[in-house]
Amino acid sequence: MRVWRPAAGPDHPPVLKAACEVIADIGFENVSMRKVAEHAGVSKALLHYHFDTREKLFAEAMTHSFAQTGTDTEDGGDTVPATVVLARILRSMLPSDADLRQDWKLWQELWVRAQRDQTARHLAVDLYDQLHAWVGGAVERGIDSGEFTECDVAAVSTLVLALCDCLGIRLMLDDPRVDLATARSTIWRAIAPVLEIDPVFPEV
Repeated sequence: MRVWRPAAGPDHPPVLKAACEVIADIGFENVSMRKVAEHAGVSKALLHYHFDTREKLFAEAMTHSFAQTGTDTEDGGDTVPATVVLARILRSMLPSDADLRQDWKLWQELWVRAQRDQTARHLAVDLYDQLHAWVGGAVERGIDSGEFTECDVAAVSTLVLALCDCLGIRLMLDDPRVDLATARSTIWRAIAPVLEIDPVFPEV
């Protein structure tokens, strides 16, 4: 389950993948259309044909990147317990592997740009809205199935996002006081009393 979809369509995902890799590696301020074209193995003219500006390329690369992660949270269909779905979402929202760490680098680039650029700010807010809806959908599913107790879904979603941001940053910094298991258990213990579920993060 992923609430967003790539904005660029099916014609050039390799280009967007290449853009994500270059931006994550050297930062948006150091990115040129030439560098992305070379990394993607296409001409600069072709890149400019699809993307008028670096800013448009950045926005579509961000959307593409996040559309590729967390796609397995509902493997198994409607029979998967909501607790499992929510745990899988939390796994995909923390920088636990190389792909997710790349996503986090892109988020960090977006946060910086959003302070100075209105288009980037709107993109960040939109992506957060979709993340909020993604978490909220899992919580609502659990309430409907009787796995979770009735609660303020929006408040739980906001809490999850806030904790993921805070702890995710510390993981990206390799803070010795926070490892992945600590981050997951901290978030789970914070929401468990609200949802009335086992406070131990499930190994799913």
